[in-house]
Amino acid sequence: MSQQVKHPTNYSALSTLVTVFFFWGFIAAGNNVFIPFCKNYFHLDQFQSQLIDFAFYTAYYIGALLLFAYGAFGGKDLVGKWGYKKSIIYGLLFSAMGAAAMIIAVNANTFAGMLVGLFIVALGFSLQQTSAQPFAISLGDPATGTSRVNLGGGINSFGTTIGPIVVAIALFGTTAAITDEKIASLSLSKVIVLYSCVGALFIAAAALFYFSKKVPAGFLVEKVESGTKALYTLLIMTGLLVIMFVPVFSSYKTDPNNLNDVEKHALEAYRLKWLLGALAVVVIGLLVANISSKKNAEGWGAMQYPQLVLGMLAIFVYVGVEVAIGSNLSELLKQQEFGGFQSSEAAPYISMYWGSLMIGRWAGAVNAFKLSDRTKILLQIIVPLIAFAVIIGVNTVAQYDMKPLYYYLICVLIQIVAFYFSKNKPARTLMIFGVLGILAMVIGTQTTGIVGTYAFLSGGLFCSIMWPSIFSLSIAGLGKYTTQGSAFLIMMILGGGIIPPIQGKLADIIGIHQSYWIAAICFVYLAFFAFVVKGILKRQGIDYDVQESAGH
Repeated sequence: MSQQVKHPTNYSALSTLVTVFFFWGFIAAGNNVFIPFCKNYFHLDQFQSQLIDFAFYTAYYIGALLLFAYGAFGGKDLVGKWGYKKSIIYGLLFSAMGAAAMIIAVNANTFAGMLVGLFIVALGFSLQQTSAQPFAISLGDPATGTSRVNLGGGINSFGTTIGPIVVAIALFGTTAAITDEKIASLSLSKVIVLYSCVGALFIAAAALFYFSKKVPAGFLVEKVESGTKALYTLLIMTGLLVIMFVPVFSSYKTDPNNLNDVEKHALEAYRLKWLLGALAVVVIGLLVANISSKKNAEGWGAMQYPQLVLGMLAIFVYVGVEVAIGSNLSELLKQQEFGGFQSSEAAPYISMYWGSLMIGRWAGAVNAFKLSDRTKILLQIIVPLIAFAVIIGVNTVAQYDMKPLYYYLICVLIQIVAFYFSKNKPARTLMIFGVLGILAMVIGTQTTGIVGTYAFLSGGLFCSIMWPSIFSLSIAGLGKYTTQGSAFLIMMILGGGIIPPIQGKLADIIGIHQSYWIAAICFVYLAFFAFVVKGILKRQGIDYDVQESAGH
């Protein structure tokens, strides 16, 4: 083996790069406050409000699919051709176009137009995310690449923590006592101001990258591996998904307030049927691909590996459950048995949920550094407590009453213990946190009040480290197909566009509280994946006891 040349970390470029990680978290988490605002203003039901997540996360799938299709047909990696730097600049400018589309839609007072704007913003994010993570690894010694990606993940999580607070202040003002009736009467001019600022930040970040001479171009010259059968399978799945989504979209304008009980039930069943059909397309499509590739691996590219195909479904489920818990949380907290909070009053709870992801990711980042075992254990106790204090502090500065969340520290301590027993092994970590996620959702569905609220919030703690664990287990042993496999995994962020609307529709039928059984089922699959993937890798001669993580 040739000796690998170690390069010093380009901290100037890295500090510029992590700004895009912040944007992903800020905008995505901000949607969780934006959802109840749109629900009240446009008089939407819970399902209709979840179309915001649908538009946002479906764009990730479409964007990654287009990049893969270009490589399959053109024989070149588009991101590699442009270089990481230009790809991120183009992605930021594309997101700025989405912000402009949002402003136009707001002026036209059209919810559909706002969905299109969010879709364009997320298309830009798809290009940014495909570029930024490998770019972070390339900015120094590959042996310390994980620490740079985890740094980006920590900044991303900080964005998810303050996103709901900033958006809540921008839309609702500084007081937490705004009623839903006042929210419904708010002028959309505040949304115009919000997205004018967001668009300006995108352009400023693009300019920062463009004029920074210390940020390298990041060109990547690598032959794209063939995967025509995989491409055709994904295109067929996409066509079937369109067929499933058209009836759902065609019914979103229907005002449930104008329907009688029988008509409401029929509409709910109609929407749920097509959404479950979309879920079936993804699950069956991936399983059929895996079975077919076992018979003849030629043309399947990375999809010939069962760990990747099952991992694609795991990423789909993970992103779906992470988004669904947070997106439906505001509606849950409106229920009297959960406190009867107004939408703006729920902002600190939403912030704590997304902050729980930050707590876990900060703790997980400790393992990225070369430290003694004793130091690692000490930091895995201290760092989560510091992250928890940051969340409490940020919300307190925003003048929210955080006293009801002080005892959430108990959940953080449970996560610290889980980290200790996981021993930094991805399969074991995913199994432990998957089981804890199941227990949390079951407890949440069977209780109310502060216990139920804490249980659902802790879903963020147990989701926090799942992306790197799933990602590393899924691409283990792929060799020359690693880059292609990574692109397939990013496509499965689509789960954030399908699972939340399914929970939203189920909430319209059986109530928001019991709809969280969807989250419990998702955690069951994640625990199952952790159980079977270790055996799959062992049969391929891979003993995967050392974590090799990526970040999201």
